[in-house]
Amino acid sequence: MTTTPQHNERIAKMTFASVYPHYVTKVERKGRTKEELHQVIKWLTGFNDKKLQQLIDEKATFETFFQKASLNPNAHLITGVICGYRVEEIENPLTQKVRYLDKLVDELAKGRKMDKILRVG
Repeated sequence: MTTTPQHNERIAKMTFASVYPHYVTKVERKGRTKEELHQVIKWLTGFNDKKLQQLIDEKATFETFFQKASLNPNAHLITGVICGYRVEEIENPLTQKVRYLDKLVDELAKGRKMDKILRVG
């Protein structure tokens, strides 16, 4: 699915710090923990808690956030629809990575088992 250049630009310039509290609220409201959220983010990006906090403090854009990330080699296994887009069909690489993260947070909030979210086995 194609996204507009304006949509991709908006996502690139959005800061991770502005979205992160919404991720926390979403998973905690559904009975999951901030630690589980961090486990999911670490799996996708390779960031530990210290690096994650540093990126939040720096108000890093998603563009910078994913430039510094070491994307999990199994990230391509993340499929499905998020925000009206099928993640595996998004053509813009950065937008796709952001939607990967959205999809993982969504799966966590929906109560999916951690080994399924982390694409184990």
